[in-house]
Amino acid sequence: MNGTTTNGRTGGRWIQHWDPEDPAFWESTGRRTARRNLVFSVLSEHIGFSIWSLWSVMVLFMGPEYGIDPAGKFFLVAVPTLVGSFVRIPYTVAVARFGGRNWTVVSALLLLAPTLAAAYVMHPGTSYGTFLLVAALTGVGGGNFASSMTNINAFYPARHKGWALGVNAGGGNVGVPVIQLVALAVIALAGAGHPRLVLGVYLPLIVLAAVSAALFMDNLAPVKADTGALAAVVREKHTWLMSALYIGTFGSFIGFSFAFGLVLQNQFGRTALQAAQLTFLGPLLGSLARPLGGKLADRFGGARITLWNFAAMAAAAGTVTWASAIRSLPLFLTGFVALFALAGLGNGSTYKMIPGIFDAKAQDLIAAGTAAADAAAWSRRMSGAAIGVIGAVGALGGLFINLAFRESFRTVHTGTPAFVAFLAAYAGCSLLTWAVYLRRPAAAPHGADAPAPVRV
Repeated sequence: MNGTTTNGRTGGRWIQHWDPEDPAFWESTGRRTARRNLVFSVLSEHIGFSIWSLWSVMVLFMGPEYGIDPAGKFFLVAVPTLVGSFVRIPYTVAVARFGGRNWTVVSALLLLAPTLAAAYVMHPGTSYGTFLLVAALTGVGGGNFASSMTNINAFYPARHKGWALGVNAGGGNVGVPVIQLVALAVIALAGAGHPRLVLGVYLPLIVLAAVSAALFMDNLAPVKADTGALAAVVREKHTWLMSALYIGTFGSFIGFSFAFGLVLQNQFGRTALQAAQLTFLGPLLGSLARPLGGKLADRFGGARITLWNFAAMAAAAGTVTWASAIRSLPLFLTGFVALFALAGLGNGSTYKMIPGIFDAKAQDLIAAGTAAADAAAWSRRMSGAAIGVIGAVGALGGLFINLAFRESFRTVHTGTPAFVAFLAAYAGCSLLTWAVYLRRPAAAPHGADAPAPVRV
């Protein structure tokens, strides 16, 4: 590599030394560099989320002439969530292998493929199998989230991770309501027969995101490809416990975002324009709530916020279940929008818990004699790898939600059974959070030490 320049970069926009936990380093150069990378990471992730959720708006343009029933449409929007969850693991590894800045450029440019493909096939007469294949391509947009979060996690110190990860994810999540607003504008101004106008808006934005990343972002040389950490977190029980919680929060957010318009059309008889006028509101509030969830978790503890958030989500799901049963659209919208906002809040608090778990374990290592610097490095390695795995598994929640809706509408022509299942899942997540991360351990037998809980 080339010699380090005065601002700490080397040739190819690589930073050789990065120690955000050092207060002097953070205040002198770290904060400014981290914030600049955060801004352009958000831009790329934002566009990625928009393309990932592309088919949540394309289905609003698909009238009877497309010959696809409601069950088929729910499956069509479920496919991108499945693909997006699988690509998150390689996207996480790619940050360390190629550099955060370099991979952001590549991952942004990859979004051109599903966008151009959708523009080519979006017309009546295209086979359902072709639509499924093109919808699957949009899953690459889901991978952007994992690489972006892993990258930003490395830039920020532990004391600011909740806020930084919340802003990064929230700014990305806003890509969902934004593309829904674009679709609303197209339907309102040009009608439901012009879906390609939505795609025409996003093609130049994809190029802008890639060019901005190339010009303004950096790679961190200390972040190395670490398949050992990935293998280690897969064996760590907290990875799977947190994955279950993240299915409940992020899985709900992305699953509801994809399905909301279809539910309004098929259960409440809304037209494409009427559905588009409402679908953006829930994802928008959920996206804006995510940084707040991270901030609250920084202050009060991630587990405590997550516990009460899941309890509130269960209550909101109960409201939606009742509204669905009595077919009350105002009550349904109230409960559903509350679910979105709470899912966003929980996204922030659960993601704060991930580095907190490994920071707590690092303190145990220090108490056992490990050097503080080595323990901190271990914590960063493990939390970065865990973010990729948990983000991948959590995204499967979007698949589960849309499959539940598909089966519910296929069998009883209403979403009520699906909402009952969601209520039970949120209650279970609340109980899991309390039992593992908040409940005080029972008193140890005489002469034995009580196990130390991981409190985050």
